[in-house]
Amino acid sequence: MGGRTGFDPKHGRVAALLREIRLGARLRQVDLAERLRHRQSFVSRYESGERRLDFVEVAEICAALGIRLSDFVRRFESGR
Repeated sequence: MGGRTGFDPKHGRVAALLREIRLGARLRQVDLAERLRHRQSFVSRYESGERRLDFVEVAEICAALGIRLSDFVRRFESGR
């Protein structure tokens, strides 16, 4: 993840925070993927840093996880 050109640690933080929230919701990758109508590999790729998410995708993932986007942003900005 860190060896890619243009890697920004903030992208890794987004992925790590989404993973943390998913695990806190006691969801497997496949469970979240089903809610998003994607394959499990979609979740795996963004959680591993292989794939970056755009704003709309983050919003959709937050909705599927049952967290408000504003709460996600707050957690991201606070580093929690």
